[in-house]
Formats: sequence, C-alpha cells, structure tokens
Amino acid sequence: MSPDLSSYQWHTDTSPLADALAAERDYLIIQDLDGVCMGLVNDPLSRTMDPAYIQAVRQQAGHFYVLTNGEHIGKRGVNPIVDRALGDSTAKQQGLYLPGLGAGGVQLQDRFGKVTHPGVSSAEMAFLLQIPVKARYFLINLLGNAPYSLAKENIHLLADAVVLDNRASPTINANLLCAVLGSVSSVTRLQHDLQSFMAKLLLEAQAQGMGDSFFIHYAPNLGTDPVTGQERIKPADGNSWGTTDFQFMLTGAVKESGVLVLLNQYYAAKTGVYPLGEDFSARSAPGSHAALLALSREAFDPAQMPRIIGVGDTITSHRVGDEWQRGGSDRGFLTLVQDLGRQFESDNVVLLVDSSGGEVIRPSVDVDALQQHPADHESYWQAVAGLSDPADPLQVNFVCAGGYPQYLAWFRHIADLTH
Repeated sequence: MSPDLSSYQWHTDTSPLADALAAERDYLIIQDLDGVCMGLVNDPLSRTMDPAYIQAVRQQAGHFYVLTNGEHIGKRGVNPIVDRALGDSTAKQQGLYLPGLGAGGVQLQDRFGKVTHPGVSSAEMAFLLQIPVKARYFLINLLGNAPYSLAKENIHLLADAVVLDNRASPTINANLLCAVLGSVSSVTRLQHDLQSFMAKLLLEAQAQGMGDSFFIHYAPNLGTDPVTGQERIKPADGNSWGTTDFQFMLTGAVKESGVLVLLNQYYAAKTGVYPLGEDFSARSAPGSHAALLALSREAFDPAQMPRIIGVGDTITSHRVGDEWQRGGSDRGFLTLVQDLGRQFESDNVVLLVDSSGGEVIRPSVDVDALQQHPADHESYWQAVAGLSDPADPLQVNFVCAGGYPQYLAWFRHIADLTH
C-alpha cells in the first residue's frame, strides 16, 4: 500500500501527487498566484502568464480555485494578465478567468469574470479608494528628501510603479524601491517609514468610525505578535529584502478564512446547498485557527469533503533567541489545509513552490541537501532555512524546487491526466 500523501516531507518528486490525483474523483486545488504560476517581479505590470496554464485551469473547472492577496480586477489585477496572455477578448465568453478569491479573501470571482465583494460596505470601499493617491503623495515627498534624496526626475516614476491601486487591497509593493536603494540599512529605514504611513491610515479610518474595518498585512512577515495582535515585519538582511509588500486590507481578509469560503462554494456546486449559508464571507468567518476548524467540523459533511491540495510559495521561519518566529502570507491557509486533512481524514497535501528564482530575493531550497540527508539531520533543515525549521507545525509535503516553471509543467500534466 502506498503511503498517505500527507506523510511525505519536502519531497522533491511531485509524481506521486500527480498519480494520486489521476485516480481521485474528489479533489480541490487551492492555489496562490504570484511566485506560483508566475515569477516574482519587481514591477507587477510586467507579469506574464502561460496561455497553456490558463487552458489547464479551465480543464480543472470545479476542482480549482485561486486564493491570493492580489486582485482579479484593475490595472494591476490578474484578469488583464489573462487577457494579454490570450491576445484576444475571449476570456469572458469562454470562461477562462481564474476563479476564486482575491484581496486576501474578500473579492470573489467566477471563471467568467463576475466579481463581487461580499460583506464589504460602501463606506469601506470609499475609504480604500483614497489610499493610492495618499500613498503616491507620501512616497514622492519621502523619497525626495534626506536620507533617501533620490533624483527628482525618477521619483514620480517610482511612485507610479510601486503604488498598486488595487480596489479592495491598496498596496505599496516596495520591491523596485529596494532594488534602487540597494543597501540593507536603507531598506530597513524604508520599511519603518512605510509601516508608520500605514499606521497613520489606520488612525484616519478610526477617526471616521471604521476602527475595526482594516488591518495591515506585511509580506513576507514573521507571524503575528501575541501581545499587539499585529503582523511582524521581516527585517531586511544579507539574504533577502524581508518585507516588501505593505497592504491595507479589510478585516477578515486573511487567506485561512478564504479556505472556508471556497469550500462553501465547492459544496454548493456539488450538492446545491451552501453549508455555511449563501451569504457567508471571509468577513463573517471566525478569527482563530481553532474556531475555523470547529466551524468546518460543524458545517461540512465529511462524506463530501474533497482532498485539498494547498499550493503557495510564501512561508518564513526565523530564529530570534530561543524562539522561532514563523509567518508568510501563505502559511495560515496552508496550515489550515493541513489540519482540515487531519480532521476529516482526507489526506490533504501542502505543495510549496520555490519562488527564489524571480527578481525578488527569497530564501531558496537546497535540493541536494534534502535528498542526501534524513529529516533528523541538521543539513536537512539548513536546506530550507528561512522557510521552515525542525519544530515547524506546518509540514510541507511536496516542493517544486524548480520554481513556477516546474509547477506549471506539473499542473498541465495533471490537467491532462484527470480530464
């Protein structure tokens, strides 16, 4: 008898997973986007997508959702990338857009491009609309003065590039700024300046009666501070720029809540009934991991529960003294996928894509060390330093060490095998 897929650990050969899915009737792939099916880039407007991947997604209709902190719509959304990849306007008619959740879980789209923002008020949307303008003005003033003192002719172009005017999750993506500044000390100062700017926005929201409406998401991060309840910035160091994305998010827009939204959609498509109610959204989901598991146990029929394959690229692990600080924007949802598999005995799988080969500096996976040493060997864990550690409660089952090109080849392969 072959071993359970969930018993694999940092396995670099993904063929056992492909073989299992070829024989599986009920499975659901929940997949992040940037770094997974596209390379990480400094300028989001330069992102491209393989048309063959888009076609493979349609082949997986009913078995596939995206779950991303990016967005479907807008100039920097994923839908325009799909349109450019196809070179025509057939995506809407043929249902070729990527179905699932954007903006951390509050922007729901079907494969025909119908987008809704369940649970979001008009006042909240109006506040979000102002942020890109404020962020651009802030950066122009910040970068033109000491200690940055960047050339004035470049400042406006930089601000335009790094301020992402996302509809439900306006973001400062500082990758390009980090590359321009170049030094760890300058990037560290920038991180603190951007953190202060975001904190000021929260105070403005509070003054307008929306003190509980928003939070700041940092990517990558070092998890949540148990005292403040806020995410911890990952400082820049010699191995990576650390936190580069500063996202102003709606409360509840966390990927682990999105997993339940997507399962609710999956059950409804399969059975005609929404176990959590048709109006259930990430904003109405409970806030803790334990409560999400409890609600799942109460609401979802185990006989209808699919095997879930969670696919992401952003997890972090960093030792501070005797403590491991773990974070990353995919860690929460991947951990929930793992624990749902244990709770429902559905043999769920965590698949990590090594995104270190892009333009953004990220920790990488040392394949040789993983293959040469057992899991109790120090060199084994040095092979995934910065991503995981020996005490990590999240067990990565499979890894695409070749990055997004390897994942795309695997995904197209399973689409052909299963349909």
